[in-house]
Amino acid sequence: MVATNQIFSVLIIFALSLLVIRIGSIALRMTGLSSDVSTFQAASAFSGAGFTTEEAEFTVSEPSRRTTVLWLIRIGSIGVVSALASLLLSFINSGGENSLTLVYILGGVLLIIAIAKSQLLNEAVTPLIERALERTTDLAIQDYTRMLGLQSEYRVAEVDVNQDDWLSNNSADEMNLGEEGVLLLGIQRNGDYIGAPGSDTEIHPDDTVVLYGKEGRLQELSDRAEGDVDAHEDAIEEHKDVLDEQAELIDQ
Repeated sequence: MVATNQIFSVLIIFALSLLVIRIGSIALRMTGLSSDVSTFQAASAFSGAGFTTEEAEFTVSEPSRRTTVLWLIRIGSIGVVSALASLLLSFINSGGENSLTLVYILGGVLLIIAIAKSQLLNEAVTPLIERALERTTDLAIQDYTRMLGLQSEYRVAEVDVNQDDWLSNNSADEMNLGEEGVLLLGIQRNGDYIGAPGSDTEIHPDDTVVLYGKEGRLQELSDRAEGDVDAHEDAIEEHKDVLDEQAELIDQ
């Protein structure tokens, strides 16, 4: 009976831990983080792993994300992870008499993991958690992929600028980036980030610019050499065709 209670204690703690991480991951994803990043950061915060990466710094730079991470750290610090580890170690150190109990625990853990990864369960549980978070917090789902059209031809890309590139030593206005259908979203320079720079902000060699536009255009622009006016004019003509197509859609 004691062994049975211990088995259930371990499995319940493990299942609750996965549930807390899942809720935290969904909460972070609702703020605009990708699924991979939100899952990793939620598990990191809950377990107290303390990864100090740029990704982690970006996660806590926004107030609602910081609040979510703080709650994950608080819940994890209560001792859930430590309790689970202590119970497992007690079985391992007790010798052969509890070997069968340990097998039951490991089997139960694997079963819980398999259930947690079930696509059907995810499709059923995730919307419920999202609705609960929307009602009880100020979080709102931010599907930036859909908002920015990133599922079609449009992308956000980082482009490293070299001395002889088209983008070097010019501003967005001087290069008429808008007429090519490209938006300058930000500039990384010497470890600093210039967000939403003015159209007259000059781009320097060794900058990394964040651009939004069609994938093919961004690729061409990143490879375009200084003085390639023909490529620039071709890009403008191509964007005019895109605007004509969009005008037809608007008129429908």
